[in-house]
Amino acid sequence: MADPTIPTEAGRGDILKRLLITIACLIFLKVVRLLVQLAAVFQFLFLLAAKRHSEPLRRFCNALSGYGYRLMRYATLNDNERPFPFSRFPDDGEWEKPAQRVTFK
Repeated sequence: MADPTIPTEAGRGDILKRLLITIACLIFLKVVRLLVQLAAVFQFLFLLAAKRHSEPLRRFCNALSGYGYRLMRYATLNDNERPFPFSRFPDDGEWEKPAQRVTFK
């Protein structure tokens, strides 16, 4: 069976540059993770107090989770497009839409 890996034509300098960008992405991912955790706790506290969720926070967390996904794909060599801040932040229409209704089953 043939080896499924394809050798790269990139030079060591290019590989090192991507490694440095990946390290920055992993640091951003830690920050994103912390923000999602804080936002989730706040969202539930808000839900308990007001008996409704915060739609702006929900949209923000949806974009944040999509951004975290892009950071992980780039860091694991599954995507070649550099994530924000190395490129533009995607628009709302580029993220998966959140569920229409929040249920508790």
